[in-house]
Amino acid sequence: MSKVTVVGATGRLGSFASHSISGIPHVDEVLLMGRPGREQSLAGLCHDLTDSCAARGIGTAFTWSTRPEDYADSDVVVVTAGVPRQEGQDRIDLALGNARIIAPIAEEVGSHAPEATVLMITNPVDVMTAVFLRYSRMDPRQVFGLGTHLDSMRLKALIADHFHVHVSEVHTRIIGEHGESMVPLWSATTIGGIRISNLPAFSSLPMEDMVNRVKSSGSFIIKNSGATVYGPGDAIATLIQTVLANENRILTVSCYIKSEVHNVGNTCIGVPARVNREGVFPVAIRIEENELAAFRASVEKIRGITQQVLEKMDEIRSSD
Repeated sequence: MSKVTVVGATGRLGSFASHSISGIPHVDEVLLMGRPGREQSLAGLCHDLTDSCAARGIGTAFTWSTRPEDYADSDVVVVTAGVPRQEGQDRIDLALGNARIIAPIAEEVGSHAPEATVLMITNPVDVMTAVFLRYSRMDPRQVFGLGTHLDSMRLKALIADHFHVHVSEVHTRIIGEHGESMVPLWSATTIGGIRISNLPAFSSLPMEDMVNRVKSSGSFIIKNSGATVYGPGDAIATLIQTVLANENRILTVSCYIKSEVHNVGNTCIGVPARVNREGVFPVAIRIEENELAAFRASVEKIRGITQQVLEKMDEIRSSD
Protein backbone atom coordinates (compact mmCIF):
# COMPACT_ATOMS: atom_id res chain seq x y z
CA MET A 1 0.00 0.00 0.00
CA SER A 2 1.13 3.53 -0.73
CA LYS A 3 1.11 7.13 0.48
CA VAL A 4 0.30 9.85 -2.05
CA THR A 5 0.91 13.50 -1.14
CA VAL A 6 -1.00 16.24 -2.95
CA VAL A 7 0.68 19.66 -2.79
CA GLY A 8 -1.77 22.52 -3.22
CA ALA A 9 -4.60 20.28 -2.08
CA THR A 10 -7.06 23.05 -1.19
CA GLY A 11 -7.28 24.31 -4.78
CA ARG A 12 -10.15 23.11 -6.98
CA LEU A 13 -7.95 20.75 -8.98
CA GLY A 14 -5.98 19.57 -5.95
CA SER A 15 -9.11 18.72 -3.98
CA PHE A 16 -10.79 16.85 -6.84
CA ALA A 17 -7.58 15.00 -7.68
CA SER A 18 -7.32 13.96 -4.01
CA HIS A 19 -10.85 12.56 -4.24
CA SER A 20 -10.05 10.61 -7.42
CA ILE A 21 -6.75 9.31 -6.01
CA SER A 22 -8.50 7.94 -2.93
CA GLY A 23 -10.33 5.41 -5.12
CA ILE A 24 -7.10 3.75 -6.33
CA PRO A 25 -6.81 0.32 -4.64
CA HIS A 26 -3.06 0.71 -4.09
CA VAL A 27 -3.44 3.90 -2.02
CA ASP A 28 -4.00 3.72 1.73
CA GLU A 29 -3.11 7.32 2.66
CA VAL A 30 -3.56 10.65 0.91
CA LEU A 31 -1.69 13.51 2.57
CA LEU A 32 -3.13 16.95 1.83
CA MET A 33 -0.20 19.38 1.87
CA GLY A 34 -0.63 23.14 2.03
CA ARG A 35 1.25 26.25 3.01
CA PRO A 36 1.21 27.68 6.55
CA GLY A 37 -1.95 29.72 7.08
CA ARG A 38 -4.13 27.18 5.27
CA GLU A 39 -4.65 24.93 8.31
CA GLN A 40 -8.41 25.48 8.61
CA SER A 41 -9.02 24.85 4.93
CA LEU A 42 -6.90 21.71 5.03
CA ALA A 43 -8.65 20.39 8.13
CA GLY A 44 -12.09 21.01 6.61
CA LEU A 45 -11.18 19.39 3.30
CA CYS A 46 -9.64 16.42 5.10
CA HIS A 47 -12.88 15.92 7.07
CA ASP A 48 -15.02 16.20 3.92
CA LEU A 49 -12.91 13.73 1.96
CA THR A 50 -12.91 11.29 4.87
CA ASP A 51 -16.72 11.43 4.84
CA SER A 52 -16.62 10.78 1.10
CA CYS A 53 -14.55 7.65 1.62
CA ALA A 54 -17.00 6.44 4.25
CA ALA A 55 -19.90 7.00 1.84
CA ARG A 56 -18.10 5.03 -0.88
CA GLY A 57 -17.01 2.25 1.46
CA ILE A 58 -13.32 3.05 0.93
CA GLY A 59 -10.75 2.68 3.69
CA THR A 60 -8.28 5.30 2.41
CA ALA A 61 -7.04 7.57 5.19
CA PHE A 62 -6.82 11.33 4.67
CA THR A 63 -4.34 13.42 6.63
CA TRP A 64 -3.15 17.01 6.28
CA SER A 65 -0.03 19.02 7.01
CA THR A 66 1.87 22.24 6.38
CA ARG A 67 5.21 20.78 7.55
CA PRO A 68 7.81 19.80 4.91
CA GLU A 69 9.08 16.88 7.03
CA ASP A 70 5.73 15.14 6.51
CA TYR A 71 6.66 14.52 2.88
CA ALA A 72 8.69 11.61 4.29
CA ASP A 73 7.61 8.14 3.16
CA SER A 74 5.58 9.50 0.21
CA ASP A 75 5.52 7.09 -2.70
CA VAL A 76 4.12 9.70 -5.08
CA VAL A 77 4.01 13.49 -4.72
CA VAL A 78 1.52 15.34 -6.91
CA VAL A 79 2.27 19.05 -7.31
CA THR A 80 -0.74 21.23 -8.14
CA ALA A 81 0.46 24.32 -6.24
CA GLY A 82 0.83 27.59 -8.09
CA VAL A 83 -1.10 30.44 -9.62
CA PRO A 84 -3.78 29.13 -12.03
CA ARG A 85 -3.90 30.37 -15.59
CA GLN A 86 -6.44 33.15 -16.11
CA GLU A 87 -8.69 33.67 -19.12
CA GLY A 88 -6.66 35.00 -22.03
CA GLN A 89 -3.35 34.33 -20.32
CA ASP A 90 -0.73 32.23 -22.09
CA ARG A 91 0.76 29.36 -20.07
CA ILE A 92 4.21 30.83 -20.59
CA ASP A 93 3.15 34.05 -18.85
CA LEU A 94 2.93 31.97 -15.70
CA ALA A 95 6.43 30.57 -15.90
CA LEU A 96 8.54 32.76 -13.63
CA GLY A 97 5.85 33.36 -11.00
CA ASN A 98 5.13 29.68 -10.61
CA ALA A 99 8.83 28.78 -10.73
CA ARG A 100 9.28 30.83 -7.57
CA ILE A 101 6.58 28.72 -5.92
CA ILE A 102 7.80 25.37 -7.25
CA ALA A 103 11.54 25.72 -6.48
CA PRO A 104 11.24 25.65 -2.66
CA ILE A 105 8.72 22.81 -2.83
CA ALA A 106 11.19 20.86 -4.97
CA GLU A 107 13.94 21.40 -2.41
CA GLU A 108 11.67 20.19 0.39
CA VAL A 109 10.58 17.07 -1.47
CA GLY A 110 14.14 16.29 -2.54
CA SER A 111 15.26 16.58 1.06
CA HIS A 112 12.43 14.71 2.82
CA ALA A 113 11.18 12.25 0.16
CA PRO A 114 14.16 11.61 -2.14
CA GLU A 115 12.84 8.22 -3.28
CA ALA A 116 9.37 9.44 -4.29
CA THR A 117 8.00 9.72 -7.81
CA VAL A 118 6.85 13.27 -8.55
CA LEU A 119 3.98 14.19 -10.87
CA MET A 120 4.01 17.88 -11.87
CA ILE A 121 0.70 19.51 -12.78
CA THR A 122 1.46 23.22 -12.35
CA ASN A 123 1.61 25.18 -15.62
CA PRO A 124 3.51 25.73 -17.81
CA VAL A 125 4.00 22.08 -17.02
CA ASP A 126 7.02 21.36 -19.24
CA VAL A 127 8.97 24.26 -17.72
CA MET A 128 7.82 23.49 -14.16
CA THR A 129 8.91 19.87 -14.57
CA ALA A 130 12.41 21.12 -15.41
CA VAL A 131 12.35 23.56 -12.48
CA PHE A 132 11.38 20.79 -10.09
CA LEU A 133 14.06 18.51 -11.49
CA ARG A 134 16.73 21.21 -11.06
CA TYR A 135 15.91 22.18 -7.49
CA SER A 136 14.99 18.76 -6.13
CA ARG A 137 18.22 17.23 -7.49
CA MET A 138 16.26 14.03 -8.06
CA ASP A 139 16.89 11.52 -10.84
CA PRO A 140 15.13 12.42 -14.14
CA ARG A 141 13.20 9.15 -14.07
CA GLN A 142 11.53 10.25 -10.79
CA VAL A 143 10.06 13.53 -12.05
CA PHE A 144 7.48 13.88 -14.81
CA GLY A 145 4.59 16.14 -15.74
CA LEU A 146 1.03 15.69 -16.95
CA GLY A 147 2.26 17.17 -20.23
CA THR A 148 0.34 16.21 -23.35
CA HIS A 149 -1.35 13.18 -21.77
CA LEU A 150 -4.67 14.99 -21.40
CA ASP A 151 -4.23 16.67 -24.81
CA SER A 152 -3.85 13.21 -26.34
CA MET A 153 -7.04 12.05 -24.60
CA ARG A 154 -8.91 15.11 -25.86
CA LEU A 155 -7.83 14.39 -29.45
CA LYS A 156 -8.73 10.74 -28.99
CA ALA A 157 -12.28 11.70 -28.00
CA LEU A 158 -12.68 14.02 -30.99
CA ILE A 159 -11.52 11.31 -33.42
CA ALA A 160 -13.84 8.74 -31.85
CA ASP A 161 -16.78 11.12 -32.20
CA HIS A 162 -15.93 11.89 -35.85
CA PHE A 163 -15.74 8.21 -36.82
CA HIS A 164 -18.63 7.14 -34.58
CA VAL A 165 -16.56 4.53 -32.75
CA HIS A 166 -15.94 3.77 -29.10
CA VAL A 167 -13.13 5.86 -27.68
CA SER A 168 -11.20 2.71 -26.72
CA GLU A 169 -10.83 1.88 -30.43
CA VAL A 170 -8.78 5.03 -31.04
CA HIS A 171 -5.07 5.28 -30.29
CA THR A 172 -3.33 8.59 -30.88
CA ARG A 173 -0.69 10.85 -29.36
CA ILE A 174 0.22 14.49 -29.11
CA ILE A 175 3.86 15.23 -28.33
CA GLY A 176 5.83 18.40 -27.66
CA GLU A 177 4.68 21.38 -25.62
CA HIS A 178 1.50 21.30 -23.58
CA GLY A 179 0.49 24.46 -25.39
CA GLU A 180 0.46 26.15 -28.77
CA SER A 181 3.34 24.22 -30.36
CA MET A 182 1.95 20.75 -29.55
CA VAL A 183 2.44 18.16 -32.31
CA PRO A 184 -0.22 15.55 -33.19
CA LEU A 185 1.25 12.26 -34.41
CA TRP A 186 -1.21 11.40 -37.17
CA SER A 187 1.29 8.83 -38.44
CA ALA A 188 0.86 6.91 -35.17
CA THR A 189 -2.95 7.21 -35.03
CA THR A 190 -5.04 4.06 -35.45
CA ILE A 191 -8.69 3.09 -35.23
CA GLY A 192 -9.36 -0.53 -34.41
CA GLY A 193 -5.71 -1.24 -35.09
CA ILE A 194 -5.93 0.23 -38.62
CA ARG A 195 -3.72 3.21 -39.44
CA ILE A 196 -6.05 6.17 -39.77
CA SER A 197 -4.56 7.24 -43.12
CA ASN A 198 -5.68 3.86 -44.57
CA LEU A 199 -9.34 4.65 -43.91
CA PRO A 200 -11.25 6.27 -46.82
CA ALA A 201 -12.85 8.78 -44.46
CA PHE A 202 -9.43 10.11 -43.48
CA SER A 203 -9.44 12.48 -46.46
CA SER A 204 -12.33 14.43 -44.93
CA LEU A 205 -10.96 14.48 -41.39
CA PRO A 206 -10.81 18.10 -40.13
CA MET A 207 -7.36 17.64 -38.62
CA GLU A 208 -6.45 21.29 -38.18
CA ASP A 209 -9.81 22.08 -36.58
CA MET A 210 -9.46 19.15 -34.20
CA VAL A 211 -5.99 20.20 -33.06
CA ASN A 212 -7.16 23.79 -32.61
CA ARG A 213 -10.02 22.53 -30.46
CA VAL A 214 -7.55 20.60 -28.31
CA LYS A 215 -5.35 23.68 -27.97
CA SER A 216 -8.27 25.85 -26.91
CA SER A 217 -9.92 23.31 -24.59
CA GLY A 218 -8.31 24.68 -21.43
CA SER A 219 -9.12 28.29 -22.29
CA PHE A 220 -12.72 27.39 -23.15
CA ILE A 221 -13.22 25.62 -19.83
CA ILE A 222 -11.55 28.41 -17.83
CA LYS A 223 -13.69 31.04 -19.58
CA ASN A 224 -16.95 29.21 -18.95
CA SER A 225 -16.45 27.54 -15.58
CA GLY A 226 -13.39 29.15 -14.03
CA ALA A 227 -10.92 26.25 -13.95
CA THR A 228 -10.05 22.92 -15.51
CA VAL A 229 -10.81 20.32 -12.82
CA TYR A 230 -12.39 17.01 -13.83
CA GLY A 231 -10.36 16.19 -16.94
CA PRO A 232 -6.95 16.78 -15.37
CA GLY A 233 -8.12 15.42 -12.01
CA ASP A 234 -9.01 12.02 -13.42
CA ALA A 235 -5.93 12.08 -15.67
CA ILE A 236 -3.81 12.54 -12.54
CA ALA A 237 -5.45 9.53 -10.90
CA THR A 238 -4.86 7.44 -14.03
CA LEU A 239 -1.15 8.27 -14.02
CA ILE A 240 -0.80 7.49 -10.31
CA GLN A 241 -2.57 4.18 -10.83
CA THR A 242 -0.09 3.41 -13.62
CA VAL A 243 2.86 4.14 -11.34
CA LEU A 244 1.68 2.34 -8.22
CA ALA A 245 0.37 -0.73 -10.06
CA ASN A 246 3.66 -0.98 -11.98
CA GLU A 247 1.64 -1.19 -15.19
CA ASN A 248 4.42 -0.33 -17.68
CA ARG A 249 1.94 1.59 -19.84
CA ILE A 250 3.27 3.87 -22.55
CA LEU A 251 1.76 7.30 -21.97
CA THR A 252 2.59 10.71 -23.40
CA VAL A 253 3.92 12.75 -20.48
CA SER A 254 6.41 15.55 -19.92
CA CYS A 255 9.81 14.17 -18.97
CA TYR A 256 13.49 14.83 -19.56
CA ILE A 257 14.66 13.54 -22.93
CA LYS A 258 18.17 13.29 -24.35
CA SER A 259 18.17 11.65 -27.78
CA GLU A 260 15.12 9.36 -27.88
CA VAL A 261 13.36 11.28 -30.67
CA HIS A 262 15.79 11.67 -33.59
CA ASN A 263 18.52 12.90 -31.22
CA VAL A 264 16.38 15.91 -30.26
CA GLY A 265 16.27 16.69 -26.57
CA ASN A 266 18.05 18.06 -23.53
CA THR A 267 14.79 19.39 -22.13
CA CYS A 268 11.56 18.34 -20.41
CA ILE A 269 8.73 17.98 -22.92
CA GLY A 270 5.86 15.67 -23.87
CA VAL A 271 6.91 12.33 -25.38
CA PRO A 272 5.78 8.70 -25.15
CA ALA A 273 7.27 7.14 -22.03
CA ARG A 274 7.00 3.83 -20.22
CA VAL A 275 5.55 4.49 -16.78
CA ASN A 276 5.92 2.13 -13.82
CA ARG A 277 6.80 1.95 -10.14
CA GLU A 278 10.40 2.98 -10.89
CA GLY A 279 9.33 6.16 -12.67
CA VAL A 280 9.26 7.25 -16.31
CA PHE A 281 11.41 6.07 -19.17
CA PRO A 282 11.16 7.87 -22.56
CA VAL A 283 10.62 5.52 -25.49
CA ALA A 284 12.88 5.86 -28.54
CA ILE A 285 10.69 6.62 -31.57
CA ARG A 286 11.00 7.70 -35.18
CA ILE A 287 8.40 10.02 -36.69
CA GLU A 288 7.68 11.48 -40.11
CA GLU A 289 9.64 14.47 -41.40
CA ASN A 290 6.84 17.02 -41.05
CA GLU A 291 6.14 15.86 -37.51
CA LEU A 292 9.84 15.96 -36.68
CA ALA A 293 10.18 19.53 -37.92
CA ALA A 294 7.26 20.62 -35.76
CA PHE A 295 8.65 18.72 -32.77
CA ARG A 296 12.07 20.33 -33.17
CA ALA A 297 10.41 23.77 -33.15
CA SER A 298 8.42 22.86 -30.04
CA VAL A 299 11.54 21.61 -28.24
CA GLU A 300 13.49 24.76 -29.16
CA LYS A 301 10.68 26.92 -27.83
CA ILE A 302 10.41 25.10 -24.49
CA ARG A 303 14.18 24.72 -24.10
CA GLY A 304 14.64 28.46 -24.60
CA ILE A 305 11.93 29.42 -22.10
CA THR A 306 13.21 26.87 -19.59
CA GLN A 307 16.75 28.24 -19.81
CA GLN A 308 15.49 31.80 -19.35
CA VAL A 309 13.43 30.84 -16.31
CA LEU A 310 16.23 28.83 -14.69
CA GLU A 311 18.76 31.62 -15.26
CA LYS A 312 16.37 34.19 -13.80
CA MET A 313 15.63 31.92 -10.85
CA ASP A 314 19.35 31.56 -10.14
CA GLU A 315 19.69 35.35 -10.15
CA ILE A 316 16.71 35.80 -7.83
CA ARG A 317 17.79 33.14 -5.37
CA SER A 318 21.41 34.29 -5.28
CA SER A 319 20.25 37.81 -4.38
CA ASP A 320 17.86 36.67 -1.63
